[in-house]
Amino acid sequence: MGQSSSRDQEESPELREAESLAASTGALPSLRKAFSLLSDPQTKLVPIHSLKKCFELSLDNLESDYTVASKELSILFSHPGSAIVDLFFPTDENGVNWIDFLRGYTKCCGRTVASTYFNNLLRIFCKTCSEAGFPVTLQFEQSDDDCKIGGSLSPREVLRLLLLCWIFSWDSRTLKLNMGKSKRGCSLPDISHLLLSAVESCVEGDHKLDFWDSDVSDLDIQLMATKIQAWALKTVPNLADCLAQFVHSRLCYRVTHEDKSESSCSSAEDNPSSTSSETSLLTSGRAWAISLTVRSPVYEEISKACFPSDDTDVKNENPIYRSSLHGKGLNRFWSNVEGYNGPLLVLISACEDACSARRWIIGALTHQGFENKELFYGNSGSLYTLSPVFHSLTSSGKEKNLVYSHLHPTGRMYDAHPKPVGIAFGGSIGNERIFMDEDFARVTIRHHAVDKTYQHGALFPDQGFLPVEGTVFEVEVWGLGGTTARQIQDSYKNRENLFTQQRRKVDLKTFANWEDSPEKLMMDMMSNPHAVKREER
Repeated sequence: MGQSSSRDQEESPELREAESLAASTGALPSLRKAFSLLSDPQTKLVPIHSLKKCFELSLDNLESDYTVASKELSILFSHPGSAIVDLFFPTDENGVNWIDFLRGYTKCCGRTVASTYFNNLLRIFCKTCSEAGFPVTLQFEQSDDDCKIGGSLSPREVLRLLLLCWIFSWDSRTLKLNMGKSKRGCSLPDISHLLLSAVESCVEGDHKLDFWDSDVSDLDIQLMATKIQAWALKTVPNLADCLAQFVHSRLCYRVTHEDKSESSCSSAEDNPSSTSSETSLLTSGRAWAISLTVRSPVYEEISKACFPSDDTDVKNENPIYRSSLHGKGLNRFWSNVEGYNGPLLVLISACEDACSARRWIIGALTHQGFENKELFYGNSGSLYTLSPVFHSLTSSGKEKNLVYSHLHPTGRMYDAHPKPVGIAFGGSIGNERIFMDEDFARVTIRHHAVDKTYQHGALFPDQGFLPVEGTVFEVEVWGLGGTTARQIQDSYKNRENLFTQQRRKVDLKTFANWEDSPEKLMMDMMSNPHAVKREER
């Protein structure tokens, strides 16, 4: 139906412009098919109720551990569909025509600056909350080429915004994996570290935050919308992409692969596990926060930890190394990561006082495998604070001291200036930003002043200027190189095992005659070096 509509208006400059903008996203063929399925054959228009149903979320059995009631969130999540249609798909009394259908998609998913994406997200959030009965105090000044925002949000409203974005990501990921059928239930993850990050960055005045013991969502403070936007663009730049992913997946996956017999979402009881195991440092909420800072193909791999799948093709359910499973120490670590040539995410759980419950989690993302070197190496990477508050510290571009990994040297008897043995990120040798010793027992965190490789920022609350030594509780390494990197590592390990077995083999013929062996001669010489030997003639 979209094709016939195009032929009727083929001379229209508006049509050519709309199709050109949609084609730049690569989705024009899918949009033609979606319009054909949604539109009325007689009017060649998409009925407004059909378009709203396309974006409808059904989450009656939503699971949540937040103080924000699950019932309240279910009401909120049932309204973004109508908000999207009302804001971005102009309609008349009969429906949406082909040109306005393309324009609405382009407004949500077209190429534009990041601030416009985020403003669109805030507009959707504001209208969704109003329709759900939870109005927010945001104002928008719409102009021809920009949309200025004003007003403020409470921490609870910021939490709703973040959870709405997570729902968008979860839905688009699920639709893509199941070809338009949302078969899995939904259980909201813990994203309190993201909320703390937003509040810490946007709060004004002398508010002192307790990062471990307080429920930040209940704080009676207001955060300026402009500061929230600045925080999002700096800390989680891909947050607004969640809306574009949702709109794209609903039109290009659900509509074109829709099975009328399937409901949009099943109950949460059908979902075996929508979050990572609680024993893992990389929970679903932390993985999602990291995914908001990276691009493909690393984004695709980290999303497998955000939204676990039952798909048998997904092989990224377990980390490459976990100290509680494989044992602590650099040698155990090396035996598991050696040969993996792809992006790796290292997570470290530690605490200043071994008896304290205030543990913090930091991470480092490197875009290449580990190497046994006496110097820093690497091309790109990032540092993360994951608990209790989230921050992303990307490489500054001033230096390339991204990764340091050095084992005990072999074949060397004495070294007047030995290099430190362990793993480090940033800084310089002997003055590393993060350094973990060879036993994985202690980790040293230094102030960002010693480091020109990564951006400035504390790696845990109240870090201070002096170096801090912490007790390491857990270390994890996740491979983000996909199936190919895993297969290459498996081939490498098989080859090394084969070489090891060959070196262990003993040629028994060499030791068949003890009297002629060099060992026998050496033992005789040591016992009596002056003994007269009869020469055989």
